[in-house]
Amino acid sequence: MTIEPPVFPLGNSRPIKIEEEMRTSYLDYAMSVIVSRALPDIRDGLKPVQRRILYAMSDMGLTATSSYKKSARIVGEVLGKYHPHGDSPVYEAMVRLAQPFSLRYPLVDGQGNFGSMDNDPPAAMRYTEARLSAVAMELLVDLDKDTVDMFENFDGSLKEPLPLPARLPNLLANGASGIAVGMATNIPPHNLTELCDAVIRLIDDSETTGADLADIVTGPDFPTGGVAFRFETHRIPGVDGEGPTTEKRDAIRTAYAEGRGRVVVRARVHVEETAKGSRNQIIVTELPYQTNKAALVEKIANLVRAKKIDGISDLRDESDRHGMRIVIELKREAQPKQLLNALYKHTAMQSAFAVNMLALVDGQPRTVSLKKILESFIDHRRDVIRRRSEFELNKAQERAHILEGLLKAIDMLDEVIKTIRGAASADDAKTKLMAKPFELTDRQAQAVLDLQLRRLARLERDKIKSEYAELLKQINYLEDLLANPRKIDFLIRDDAEDVKDKFGDERRTLIMDQEPEEFSEEDMVAHQEVVVTISSRGYIKRIPLDTYRSQRRGGVGIIGARTKDDDDIRHLVVADTHDRLIFFTDRGRCFQVKTWEVDEGKREARGASVMQLLMLDQSERITAVVRTPKGVENEFMVMGTKLGEAKKTPMKNFANVRRDGLIAMDLEAADELVSAHICSDDDDVIMVTANGQAIRFAVRALRSASRLSGGVRGIKLKAGDAVIGLEIAREGHNLLVASAQGHGKRTPVEEYPRHNRGGQGVITFKTHAKSGPLVHARAVDPEHELMMISENGIMLRTPVMHISKQGRPTQGVKLMDVGDDDRVAAIAIVDMRRDYLEAGDDLPTGAEQGENGEKAKGEAKATAKPAAKAKAKPAAKPKAKKAEPKASGNSAKPKPRSGGGKKPK
Repeated sequence: MTIEPPVFPLGNSRPIKIEEEMRTSYLDYAMSVIVSRALPDIRDGLKPVQRRILYAMSDMGLTATSSYKKSARIVGEVLGKYHPHGDSPVYEAMVRLAQPFSLRYPLVDGQGNFGSMDNDPPAAMRYTEARLSAVAMELLVDLDKDTVDMFENFDGSLKEPLPLPARLPNLLANGASGIAVGMATNIPPHNLTELCDAVIRLIDDSETTGADLADIVTGPDFPTGGVAFRFETHRIPGVDGEGPTTEKRDAIRTAYAEGRGRVVVRARVHVEETAKGSRNQIIVTELPYQTNKAALVEKIANLVRAKKIDGISDLRDESDRHGMRIVIELKREAQPKQLLNALYKHTAMQSAFAVNMLALVDGQPRTVSLKKILESFIDHRRDVIRRRSEFELNKAQERAHILEGLLKAIDMLDEVIKTIRGAASADDAKTKLMAKPFELTDRQAQAVLDLQLRRLARLERDKIKSEYAELLKQINYLEDLLANPRKIDFLIRDDAEDVKDKFGDERRTLIMDQEPEEFSEEDMVAHQEVVVTISSRGYIKRIPLDTYRSQRRGGVGIIGARTKDDDDIRHLVVADTHDRLIFFTDRGRCFQVKTWEVDEGKREARGASVMQLLMLDQSERITAVVRTPKGVENEFMVMGTKLGEAKKTPMKNFANVRRDGLIAMDLEAADELVSAHICSDDDDVIMVTANGQAIRFAVRALRSASRLSGGVRGIKLKAGDAVIGLEIAREGHNLLVASAQGHGKRTPVEEYPRHNRGGQGVITFKTHAKSGPLVHARAVDPEHELMMISENGIMLRTPVMHISKQGRPTQGVKLMDVGDDDRVAAIAIVDMRRDYLEAGDDLPTGAEQGENGEKAKGEAKATAKPAAKAKAKPAAKPKAKKAEPKASGNSAKPKPRSGGGKKPK
């Protein structure tokens, strides 16, 4: 039974799978880009378009000593004969070959505007002119002696070389960069003197190692100079449960040995005094490779305008045809070293060159080492010299063969003349010359027939004999050369010496045998206690803590933030500028920033939008902010929600919070995260509700959970009640609570009995109409100070010792006079021991400060009336501040510092 082949209605068509066709077609495209466009050949270091440009210019006779020709003419020659692509890419490639700041040894000698380090575009190709440089001629030498393979061009009408003969290791001398499909190359340029010395060393000693070569080729030598650092700190991942470690390693040697690496490069600068001698100025004379000078100057100016860098009074670019000179004039008090650190950190004055030595080896992309590149170059030169010698040998043998016939004819000149005169035709004469007695070959007989009569003179005959003798010497030399490969190596060595003498120069890039200092922005920020505030409309700022003076409780406070009518302060955190701040939102997400990353503002300023700092959703609110100092990696983060749930998560889960946030707790739809604190398993927590209930239970009662999990019940809420805070209860601490209208008190945590989690708890504050519901709760000790801020932006700072210590079921005292149209928005705790220690005084005892609350109650009466009066009067003009006496440890109570007036309405 025979099976009939399928019949396709469209004739020769056949069905294929689209995925197979896409795979095949894309692979063909990828290989075309890799082999024929983006990657250089390891032998001559050129990409196809670069090689075609140089070959076309050579074919046009544009040598290093010829006259220039229009770039448009050159581009047209390349397009029409060898490179059927767009004219712009070809011109751009030729422009780069002519730029002394792009190539260490330019291959094109350009005349006209070929761009600048400011990224200025070159003039149109109809205006510029070009010819080959002297270095390019070394790449093309002996091209006419069959030294390399020639391949047909795109239409088969012409042939082009692959690769060029290349007397110098161009791949390392000028480097290369290119992006292919799925791979890229980035090879730095090097000093030609060092490369020639390395080639000579490798020829003299075949056992030379890569480390030996790295002693000669000390590092990249960029055309723009700069300073490169040899060493870097390398991070080694941990094994067997151990943490990661670091080691100092030679980055340059690693890159040369492995073909991959990273070299840090800095601008070369020096500091000098201004003409008047009153200030310093930083002079930049060299930049890292491929740095845009104009963009760098603009970047520095923007950083100064944004106040990211301080201390610069003037910035000028004084570069001209004689060299680069960027002048950064400093303010009188500015320190050059600190400013340079900031410039290295924030600008391209320091950058890392990612070394990726990828090249085509036998048509295949390979990552190669320094030694492999030099060995491939030497092998290529061996092949070139061998083929050149064979070509010259063949030419010499052919010429010697002709001269042998001429000499034989001259010796029998009369017979030759007689034979030719007696021949019936030229062919007959040629035939007779090839017969006895002459026995010339076909080529010799033809040469005799073509011989001019003037060559028969005695002097011409002597020249022929002399030429023949020289040819015999050349033939013997070439045959001996081809028979002894070591002699070919000596020729390569001589070529390297010659190239070194012609083009060898001094190194431009300084190699520092050290590692660059790691500068973080944090290193340039001074340690300082600051206050971070966040408003309900999402404005955030930080202010130095000493901006706010300490006052008696019950005071009216000072203006802490200028808010809009519908805006109010929601969060208040005191932290060091080097602390981490973790922001928790109502949706259970968290974000992390360093305190110094929060923009600093004035006391009355509104601040910047928190959306510029954190990637919050439009309707997402910050509900808790946790200060995270160093040394808490083994602790836990405990969180509480509005509906009474609690959760404990290891701090290591918050070690690397992404800028776009992480999920900290899985919440129900109607629930919100309200509090978060760092604690240990030995601590207790107290959850406080708006209606004055509180429950204390052990942190151990909470199981350790992952970030993505939800919580468990911490307190059982009554109808209409909600959790307003979760605090850590440590022995000796007090629980301070504050109501919406400024009432509050502090109660020893020992008065809160420990319960099992999930209960209703006990009463902690008797709320009433004048006090309003509880809005905040904080765990404090006597050495703390309380900072309170109202929704209208009025802030009060008072010692905790001034606040009455009362039992649980009490109403508390007036902490802050907020007014009828205002309410407490946020509170924070400050460790006031720092102020006393800086002043050199002893910290007052609890008895001296009214620890049992008796004197504090008296103060409430003493300050109530003045506060009321201050409320009725309009804001007075600020008076000159008097010198405040230093607090003394012998006084019964330190004299309080007076507060400012209430915010005007």
